[in-house]
Amino acid sequence: MITITAIITVTPGSDALMAAELLKVAAHVRANEPDTIDFFISQSRDNPCRFTTYERFTDAAAMDRHNGSEAVAVFFAAVKPHLAEPVILETCTELSAT
Repeated sequence: MITITAIITVTPGSDALMAAELLKVAAHVRANEPDTIDFFISQSRDNPCRFTTYERFTDAAAMDRHNGSEAVAVFFAAVKPHLAEPVILETCTELSAT
């Protein structure tokens, strides 16, 4: 299993926009990406401008399909002007899912 953790920080006042855009991606994943096993979205309790996604894919091809999707492209186009810092992405091989 391949995973991606993304940490996304937006400018103050952009948190509602970010939440809405992330939920659009989640809806797309749910409807169109059977090989994306999980797509979790979290918003920091300490900093509402910081979001984390945790994504699980069956394989590299599924990850590439997700990352190359129109939904992801539309997401980044919408939020790029609101990013407070570069998105942190960590791609990993899952060792345990307990």
